[in-house]
Amino acid sequence: MKGKPEVQLVSGGKIWEHCFEKFIAKVYVPECELCTDIVNYGFQAPYLMVFEERRQSPAEAVDFAKSSGLEDLAKRYGTSVAFFYPNCEGGWENAPDDMFERIMDESRISQYYEDGMAVLWDRFNKTWGDRYIRGAVLRTCLYGAGRSADYLAKHCLKRKQGAGLYGPGDITPVVVSLQGLSSLPEVEAKDIPVISVGNSAECNALLKKEVSHLLVKETAEYEKDYLEFSGNFRRMMGHLETEVNPASVGMLREEGFETVVTSPDDNGDDRATRTHRIGYVAYCNKAALESGKKLPTVMCFHGGGDSAMCMANLSGWSLVAHDHDFLLISVENHLNSSATETVSMIEQLKRKYPIDEERIYATGFSMGGCKSWDMMQEYPKYFAAIAPMDATFEVGLNAWGQPAVRLNQETVLPVYYVGGEKTPLPELPFQAQKCVDRMQYVFDVNRVKTAYGVSYEKQEEWKNKIWGIDGDRVVSLSSPERTGSILTLNLFYSEDGHCYTVFGSVNDQQHEVRHHTCEHAWRFLSNFRRLADGSLTGDAGGTWEK
Repeated sequence: MKGKPEVQLVSGGKIWEHCFEKFIAKVYVPECELCTDIVNYGFQAPYLMVFEERRQSPAEAVDFAKSSGLEDLAKRYGTSVAFFYPNCEGGWENAPDDMFERIMDESRISQYYEDGMAVLWDRFNKTWGDRYIRGAVLRTCLYGAGRSADYLAKHCLKRKQGAGLYGPGDITPVVVSLQGLSSLPEVEAKDIPVISVGNSAECNALLKKEVSHLLVKETAEYEKDYLEFSGNFRRMMGHLETEVNPASVGMLREEGFETVVTSPDDNGDDRATRTHRIGYVAYCNKAALESGKKLPTVMCFHGGGDSAMCMANLSGWSLVAHDHDFLLISVENHLNSSATETVSMIEQLKRKYPIDEERIYATGFSMGGCKSWDMMQEYPKYFAAIAPMDATFEVGLNAWGQPAVRLNQETVLPVYYVGGEKTPLPELPFQAQKCVDRMQYVFDVNRVKTAYGVSYEKQEEWKNKIWGIDGDRVVSLSSPERTGSILTLNLFYSEDGHCYTVFGSVNDQQHEVRHHTCEHAWRFLSNFRRLADGSLTGDAGGTWEK
């Protein structure tokens, strides 16, 4: 959408309507009590997509959302209810086969959002882009009844390609609800969970045979069905994954914010303010939090286009925190805060949580990986170790691509870095000069005993085709998440005989971060302590003993 559609105020919320080339969309945004102004719930929220049997008026759509329970579901997750109808004569009979793909072309999640719309911002060119329907491709829940259910059963139980989470990719629906079918569904993708509502025995028998996850109902119970069935699933890079309910495993999830003084080097949205808020989502095993012990703490930074909840959950860091009894603080919209402000935030969080000051770590994905590098460059003595993943800027630049306030050149800081071997972005030395330079920087600061000295222009001479050289020790770890996925870690030893430096890659990974990688990141991080005098203790050399 080039401009903002007219937003109507209605009882309990707002609604707007817009005609796209192949479909008409109405989006109802109910009022809710969540702190959606500071914490982005978008990636954690279901994309509730109602394919209308007939085109409803805005008032009828609001009434349906209220009576069906979809409004309550949207309030629970800080999201909206989106209604779709074909923009053609004859409605569903003449609806285009690719209507779902075209809807996803017009759907996004962004750090900037309002009234059920995502607004894109180019932080490098400082320009605003188009508006999109706010909804995450990894949590699409499609609802059809009658003619629209027939359409979904024919066209949407198959693999789909389109505008994915981080660019073109798999956008296969996550869950499809089919109510009152008049024909048998055409199933091509068995891994699409289906809710069958009020359908024939023949239809249900076919679905039971053809799909891996099926819920059969006589009547729809939208909120209950999501909480007990649909909410168990998400789709990442095309793979259907099972969600873990934090409450079911005794995990704390707590949203909040801290107010910090804006530092002179702030280059984010709040740079002209005296103070500003930094939002966060905290995760921890409740039993560990209630134990009275000081907790190791991992500061977690999300990718440039996602959010705190997205990073913590999709990466698996929240589960790693629960399983290993540490506190995970996933920082919201960290690209609006400097490294100095982040450290100030941690100091304030110490008043709320039992943070072990000797065991504060940082990790991040993509732009969040760059933020982790900021911590090494500017505040190395504050952290015991870092685990940046899938990105780097040129040495000496911060996550805004601006000169860092200071560049650490003498304080050893343990580093665990992993990238994807199949990523389209520059993450590993064979992909970009800046990655070679970053590796050289870590070798220099951590006083690695082996000289790096790799030339990017002479890759044909590299012994190791990804890093240029092999580690002093190389460990290959099979991932239980995806068959054939191998995490290869190169361990490099420093002049004092300790291992502070690990560089890794995943053979089948694109621009993403996975639970298996984070689990091993924690195994590395947990070796180290930063003592009150700034000295470092620990060694990762024995972490992956055979």
